[in-house]
Amino acid sequence: MRDAITRAYLDIETTGLSPESSSITVVGVYIVRPDGDDFKQFCGYDWAEELLALVRQVDHIYTYNGTRFDLPFIQEQTGLALHRETKHTDLMYNCWQKHLRGGLKSVERQLGIYRALPDIDGMEAVRLWYRYITDKDQKALDTLLAYNKEDCVNLHHLRQKLGVS
Repeated sequence: MRDAITRAYLDIETTGLSPESSSITVVGVYIVRPDGDDFKQFCGYDWAEELLALVRQVDHIYTYNGTRFDLPFIQEQTGLALHRETKHTDLMYNCWQKHLRGGLKSVERQLGIYRALPDIDGMEAVRLWYRYITDKDQKALDTLLAYNKEDCVNLHHLRQKLGVS
């Protein structure tokens, strides 16, 4: 029996709010293991099996609004029920218990969590994706991937600030 657990912090980017009319563009997973951290990103299509294999290696996955958005979106588009593969905690509800309301970026500001890309939000993430797809703008994709990574890593900082196990 091991003492330390492997935690993963998951965030997705999409082309819209509805899995029926939108697509997942990026899935980011920040993995914190006892022997070191790792970060994986899946972009575009055909990543479901890799994501499932990754999630099966972790003990606990954390999201922000993942119960209502990320996990159902992934399940609708891929058939993967990640919450059945490992323990899941949606940090948004822990924030609500501490009277921290709003989206992830708002909560980060309230708690003093640093963000290198403070001007990028979900709408801009959609624009960046389409600039990449339409114009082959590699800088747009690089910015989108950096934004997604920052979301994932900041979920780790949020969990720590909240004192959630």
